[in-house]
Amino acid sequence: MKKLTILSLHLGYGGIERSVISLANLLSDIYKVEILSVYKLYDTPAFDIDSRVEVSYLIENHKPNREEWKNAVKKLRPIKFIRESYEAIVTLFLRKKRTVNAIKKLDSDIVISTRDIFNNWLGEHGRKSILKVAWEHNHHHGNEKYAEKIVKSCKGMDYLILVSDSLRSFYKKQLKDSKCKCVYIPNILDNVPDVLSDLTENRLVSVGRLSREKGYDDLIEVFKLVHEIRPSWRLDIIGDGAQKNLVCDKVYQYGLSDFCVVHGFQKRGYIDDILNKSSIYLMTSFTESFGLVLIEAMSHGIPCIAFDSAEGANDLIVNDKNGYLISGRDKQEMAKVIVKLIDDKKLRDKLGKNGRQTSLRYTKEMVKKDWVKLLKR
Repeated sequence: MKKLTILSLHLGYGGIERSVISLANLLSDIYKVEILSVYKLYDTPAFDIDSRVEVSYLIENHKPNREEWKNAVKKLRPIKFIRESYEAIVTLFLRKKRTVNAIKKLDSDIVISTRDIFNNWLGEHGRKSILKVAWEHNHHHGNEKYAEKIVKSCKGMDYLILVSDSLRSFYKKQLKDSKCKCVYIPNILDNVPDVLSDLTENRLVSVGRLSREKGYDDLIEVFKLVHEIRPSWRLDIIGDGAQKNLVCDKVYQYGLSDFCVVHGFQKRGYIDDILNKSSIYLMTSFTESFGLVLIEAMSHGIPCIAFDSAEGANDLIVNDKNGYLISGRDKQEMAKVIVKLIDDKKLRDKLGKNGRQTSLRYTKEMVKKDWVKLLKR
């Protein structure tokens, strides 16, 4: 059995981390799978890992402190600033030293890298016999410097995996003179529920990391508009992150505390239970490379509404078929479309049924075939 190593920054909550664990679980019956995680943020990973997957951590006593550092700067606290700056320097030094050393010692047949910085180190220090695979989860969002960074990091890689076909086409042009080949493999829908939402409850839902790029402050603005028109409907937000307090404060500020619940980070079973009680899924992300949460909502038969700034949503949602895309981040228009769906149960049923069919393209069985085909080349 060949050995496959996945390089991960950490195994906390987040879309990339969830995808890493899903892939490790998916391939554990074919390969001897190891996840090499730089940081140990929690006592146990945020998502369930197959017992056959080996997990190793490189750094256990230090972790990224960007938010703490920014907070010290913002609040003009010089002593804390010095302390956090020193901690950041030590952490970054250890990240490079220990990761490079680990890459040099790898006895794996295949290594999958999940960050551009890992691509650089793997390409430079990994054994020549290793099949080197870069796995890019983020969208460049028109940022040329970011795209150039990804392209440069892949010079020493054999493959670059993209989670959307539009990204594959983009990077294929950028890497046309490189040995690195671009391949589209979507993210994995871990579970296809047997029981679907009946779309009868007055509940809207959104799941994701509470960070700036996810646009949850805009979601609260949208919900405020909806609440003014259809006050019997509620909003469930599932997730955690740097902007959790900001989101909660906005809910309170608008007097929506009795109608909007921020559940924090939750395990899969809890999320599935909420989805099965929901009638419309909302996404307000500024950018989204794939949008796995949309696929999950669709698998429960829930119609989805998203801003078209979330690039991944454009690959998944077809207007008036399985949901709606809102142009220009127009909050008024999103609220209008939500109310339209609230008032039309037959339309919800139609969109939800079509969304369920969309989700079946991303099952474990379907995606596993793509990975196995690639790794056996």
